[in-house]
Amino acid sequence: MTAPLVTILDDEPEIRRILADALEDAGFRTMGFSRATEFEAMLKSTTPDVCLVDLGLPDKDGLTLVHRLALEVGAAVIIISGRAQVQDRITGLELGADDYIIKPFDPTEVVARVRVRLRKDRASPQKSDPANTAVFNGWTAYFDRYVLEDEQGDETTFSHAESEVLRLFLESPKRLISRAQMQEILGGAAGESFDRAMDVRISRLRTKLREDPKNPRLIKTIYGAGYIFLGDVTWR
Repeated sequence: MTAPLVTILDDEPEIRRILADALEDAGFRTMGFSRATEFEAMLKSTTPDVCLVDLGLPDKDGLTLVHRLALEVGAAVIIISGRAQVQDRITGLELGADDYIIKPFDPTEVVARVRVRLRKDRASPQKSDPANTAVFNGWTAYFDRYVLEDEQGDETTFSHAESEVLRLFLESPKRLISRAQMQEILGGAAGESFDRAMDVRISRLRTKLREDPKNPRLIKTIYGAGYIFLGDVTWR
């Protein structure tokens, strides 16, 4: 079996070297890039399993690239950045990142986060699985294309990170899902960062499902307990 490919996009050579050494010692393949243009050229012929992306790139805004990766490539995206402000983390997660690691970091933590993402991806149905489309309350979710379609045929894209949360809800309709269960299933570091990431993803899903933020009809918050998805779901 071919080892998973992890790409490292960072303009600091030492960062790329440290990460590549740690990941390759753990059994991963790696490719390193210092500029976004080089990285995007690679994407035309290669699809990585996990993308590690620094936001401070010399030739392109890293957040714009994160958004494209989440929507178009379908690979897991982990931001690695020296930007430690809460708003930077929120923005990265809103644009589709699966995780956010602040520099300086321990390379073994990065390896662990990469493993978590890959375990989750392997646990999900593959794109060739026919049961990869869910129909609920006038919506159709195409997980192979990261698309939500309404009854009129209008389409809205969702990110890789949003797809994980939506799939979790659609696979467990009308059942309480606690924060602890979400953390165990979806992975990621527990605590405030994970809670905020879930809040952001759920808020964005509600917007795309045209929910009333004051009285959502599909994704209900049970304060102090978790969430319940109230739709009727059929998989095909």
